[in-house]
Amino acid sequence: MPIGAGVLKVHVEGGPLKISRFPLLSLAAALAAATAFAQEAPPPAPEPPPPPVAAPAAAPSQTSNYFNPSIAVIGNFLGIAGHNPVDNQDSLQLRESELSLQAIVDPYARGDFFISFSNDGVEVEEGYVTFLHLPWDLLVKVGQFKVAFGKVNTQHLHVLPWPDEPLPIVNLLGTEDGWNDMGVSMAKLLPLPGDTFSEATVQVLRGKTEGIFDAPSRGKLAVDAQYRLYRDFGDDNNLELGFSYGQGWNGTTADARTTLENTHLVYRWKPLQGKPYRSFILRSEYFWSQREQPDGKQNAQGFYVSGDYQLAKRWFTGARYEFSDHADDAALRDHGEAVTLTFWPSEFSQVRGEFRQRTYANGVKANEGLLQIQFSIGAHGAHPF
Repeated sequence: MPIGAGVLKVHVEGGPLKISRFPLLSLAAALAAATAFAQEAPPPAPEPPPPPVAAPAAAPSQTSNYFNPSIAVIGNFLGIAGHNPVDNQDSLQLRESELSLQAIVDPYARGDFFISFSNDGVEVEEGYVTFLHLPWDLLVKVGQFKVAFGKVNTQHLHVLPWPDEPLPIVNLLGTEDGWNDMGVSMAKLLPLPGDTFSEATVQVLRGKTEGIFDAPSRGKLAVDAQYRLYRDFGDDNNLELGFSYGQGWNGTTADARTTLENTHLVYRWKPLQGKPYRSFILRSEYFWSQREQPDGKQNAQGFYVSGDYQLAKRWFTGARYEFSDHADDAALRDHGEAVTLTFWPSEFSQVRGEFRQRTYANGVKANEGLLQIQFSIGAHGAHPF
């Protein structure tokens, strides 16, 4: 038998003997491997426990801000050049500083306060609580607020696209502040087919607003109702249309009333792709006032239309045309035109120039240049657009 070869006899239970021939070297290696496998392997050394992980620093609790309202201050500086004997304002003025305090009251309501510091003193421009979770999805507001009448009347001064207010606001709604009163407001969204949304608002008010209403007794309240529709046309265009009606006692006699009506339209174009720094907004409002007086009824009208175009990332330009009768004498009518140029250094500041020409009912023509500088500090909430 040659070296390296041998014979192995294997007996298998239940079967015949079988003889197989293996190389001796291979057999020896197999026996050694089997012997090593049969021996019990020593248990692996235990791994050391991982080092203790330091607990992460506790994040500030969300509840730490619940009792701290969001506070902001907005300054509105205005410079005026030119001659206007009808509306003779100071050449340089900090026209208004607005302090806002806004916070959640509880899971069911939020509170908003806007305090105005102006040339005329300090006053609460708005201060109300809004109840957010009511049956039938109603939104109820209680306090002092800008009445839902038209478009511009609901907006604060620093939100307007001009440094001044259109003539119908001043002539037909009493003052530059417009219709602002204390009362209760109830609003509800009304679903419509397609991509159309609508909102109905009804407000009951105290009935005392400078230049418009002066209720002679406690029970003679003013009322306001507004219906708005909003619709998107594709991704780049939308349209808002609204109708408003208001009525109250004007105080000229015990039973004299003033009725106000308004129709407003706002068209917006803002491309989402291709032109990120281009946009256009068209605004228009028509006002109608019927005022009862001892010498008879005065039916006055007012109208303005304006367009604002975005030239670049921070630059905007616009134009406005306006006219308005006087509420207490509809035979007197003022009209005017204005152009604006606005630069936004950031979302917290704004520089705007306006040239306006107004021709008043007495024949006086006024050409003026206005420079507005606005700045804000703090967490000022977003305004409805």
